[in-house]
Amino acid sequence: METTGELCLGQVVSSKAGRDKDRLFFVIDIIDDQYVLIADGDLRKVEKPKKKKVKHLVDHSIINDIMKEKLEKGEKIENIYLRRELEKLGII
Repeated sequence: METTGELCLGQVVSSKAGRDKDRLFFVIDIIDDQYVLIADGDLRKVEKPKKKKVKHLVDHSIINDIMKEKLEKGEKIENIYLRRELEKLGII
């Protein structure tokens, strides 16, 4: 399992600061123990994810198992899928 501290692929996180403060994202890639790539399918598309330091993210302890499995297998994730999953959670 690829993790960075407590973060793992497919996990819901939010930004602590910046213009994307309090927005929710999914972790779509782990670069190293300090950086991850995040996307929400709206402001940040899968094609151009945001590189973010782990210390600037809030962990929400919600992991989308289907997305995690797809990311681990290297399958493509659609932007609409990210948006719908965040809507299902009642967050956006």
